[in-house]
Amino acid sequence: MSSGGLASPHISPIIPPVIEVRGLIKRFGKLVAVDDISFTCRDGEVFGLLGPNGAGKTTLLRLLATVLEPTAGTALVDGLDVRRDNAQVRARIGLLVETAGLYARFTPREHLRYYGHLHGLDGSHLEGRIDTVMGMLEMADFADRRTEGFSVGMHRRVILGEALIHDPPNVILDEPTAGLDVMSTRNVRDLITRFREEGRCVLISTHLMGEAQRLCDRVAIIHKGRLQTVDTPEALIAQAGVDNLEEAFVRIVGEDRLRADLWEQKRNRDWYQFWRTRSP
Repeated sequence: MSSGGLASPHISPIIPPVIEVRGLIKRFGKLVAVDDISFTCRDGEVFGLLGPNGAGKTTLLRLLATVLEPTAGTALVDGLDVRRDNAQVRARIGLLVETAGLYARFTPREHLRYYGHLHGLDGSHLEGRIDTVMGMLEMADFADRRTEGFSVGMHRRVILGEALIHDPPNVILDEPTAGLDVMSTRNVRDLITRFREEGRCVLISTHLMGEAQRLCDRVAIIHKGRLQTVDTPEALIAQAGVDNLEEAFVRIVGEDRLRADLWEQKRNRDWYQFWRTRSP
């Protein structure tokens, strides 16, 4: 594996899309979390969803993984519709979510075995997959310890192992390096590069622009549930006339809009704390 994980932006347009998002909309009451978004991802590509907190990235990933059902529109994964063929879609996707938890009394090996059973694996094939995943994620030193008290990095590796136990051709990672130390972050980035080299379709969400510029072949910028643009990091940087993807992101979304987002998030946090102090 390469240690840098530099992206290769020249994905051939003749490669058919593996993930097709078609006018996806998701509403929660009056809130439109995903607002008529369309794009495609291909095998051997790392595709990034970029946006501030609350942009709709996690909701979009959960729609693709059939955790949520679309209000309108749909998506195809390997030609399977997320509405009609949700069980088959789940079998072809490995999903890492930022907020996933673990059973404190289970060991990593037991977690992987449990998730393998959920995917219909058993016997020597399952045990072989457990050994492969633990080796891939460097979990041997803590494979048979209870997960209670694990560090953030150890915790995330177990969760990622659960997502990979069935060897999915498509990998969806929500903020894959959130909360990780330097070495764990490097390991995850190397793993993403390895997935690309293996020909998998990799879809990640991140608000870390440097990470997206380093890893992603193409990126979609999302703001308040709406798609702003899709292109390679290099093309977006050139179009914005700046030196890096972070500056391009600010130019594309608009600095005033991003500042307003921060103010709105602060106001919502303050209101929540106020409400908590006065609730029984």
